[in-house]
Amino acid sequence: MKLILAIVSNDDSSSVSSALTKENFQVTKLATTGGFLRAGNTTLIMGVEDDKVEHCIEIIGSECKKRTEIVPSSASYDIGRYASFPIEVQVGGATLFVIDVEQFHKL
Repeated sequence: MKLILAIVSNDDSSSVSSALTKENFQVTKLATTGGFLRAGNTTLIMGVEDDKVEHCIEIIGSECKKRTEIVPSSASYDIGRYASFPIEVQVGGATLFVIDVEQFHKL
């Protein structure tokens, strides 16, 4: 058995969890915050049998699409003076951790 931690964009979380549930994966959703853009995201936690890990990853990949967004960025000219410049960043997609599970108990 594996534990899959999938960090996905809030924009994709509903469609990912719905697609996983439709395929009989049990999903726990946690609201989390990313460090780079300090934007909200969702961490999905799933216990998955070894033979179903690849199918789970395929579902997540099909629902999480990368996209470009323009966000403000600050540049300092000198002490106390800042200018804001928009920059393009890639958002979306998913970050997955697949971890071996030594024991699993459902009580």
